[in-house]
Amino acid sequence: MDWATIFENGLKAGIRPEAAYFALAAIGLNIHFGYTGLLNFGQAGFMAMGAYGLAIPVFAYGWPWWIGVFFGLLAAVLFAVLLGVPTLRLRADYLAIVTIAAAEIIRFIFRATDLREITGGSNGINGFSSGFFDLNPFSGTINIGPFDFTAREMWVMIVGWGLVLIGIGLTYLMIESPWGRVLKAVREDEDAARALGKNAYSMKMQSLIIGGLFGALAGMILALSQGSVQPSPTDLGPPKTFFAYAALILGGTGRLWGPVIGSIMFIALLAFTDNLLRQAQAADYIPEEIITGTEVGVIRFVLLGVGLMILMLYRPQGLFGDKREMAFDV
Repeated sequence: MDWATIFENGLKAGIRPEAAYFALAAIGLNIHFGYTGLLNFGQAGFMAMGAYGLAIPVFAYGWPWWIGVFFGLLAAVLFAVLLGVPTLRLRADYLAIVTIAAAEIIRFIFRATDLREITGGSNGINGFSSGFFDLNPFSGTINIGPFDFTAREMWVMIVGWGLVLIGIGLTYLMIESPWGRVLKAVREDEDAARALGKNAYSMKMQSLIIGGLFGALAGMILALSQGSVQPSPTDLGPPKTFFAYAALILGGTGRLWGPVIGSIMFIALLAFTDNLLRQAQAADYIPEEIITGTEVGVIRFVLLGVGLMILMLYRPQGLFGDKREMAFDV
């Protein structure tokens, strides 16, 4: 087994665009769940708004890509308002059910046959990212230490991780402000916050919008990294929300760098276990009767899930979390 390649591929995956858009989605969930106590299971819906908001103006109307960025963010705000007005007074478990259902409704709308001239239907949208890559200052293959990246991949990484750093800075400024302290008060005891004259409903709406904007940015980076937008469950379905939650929990809920570190570790561990299992099978350390080549992709999620279960038993606040940040009333 080539252990150097296994570790190298795992580390490389931790800085690729996939880790960047998961970090953005997890930052949004950290604002929702970690700082406000909103159990939002519909982050994939915000990602879909960002991805399609970016792609549709270019695909259907031939507008520049940067106008698509504006429409993607605007669509996320509208989705947050439409979702939040009837749901933010619900208890946490009901809120989770409604948000995951709303995200699936959005995905099915985008794949509807009647809208295929605008959304591409079930085939999705391609060819909308050329304007973005025209700004790419890189060419050929870029070497960073032992890692090699294509020019397109490097450009998306620079933009994606730049947005992550900006997001971390904005989150710090918001959470350390009086607004952020009120947000935490709503998280820890909503009734007490109301008794002190704070509008808990308004605070939760603001949190839903801000976290949704990060989700929309994550969807845009996802779309640009793939060069396409597909309304499939694997691209914009519930698994994307659950993986972002896994990254957030792994890094630490309610911590500034928790979602970023968790996303890097989550994607790196997925790549590490995938390479490890495939090489172990190729070297006959794992017989075909136990795991076949087609089952490796599933088994790696099983192993990571077991690891998360053990983490929840012994360190429920995550690797870098604080138990006090988890002691809130939802």
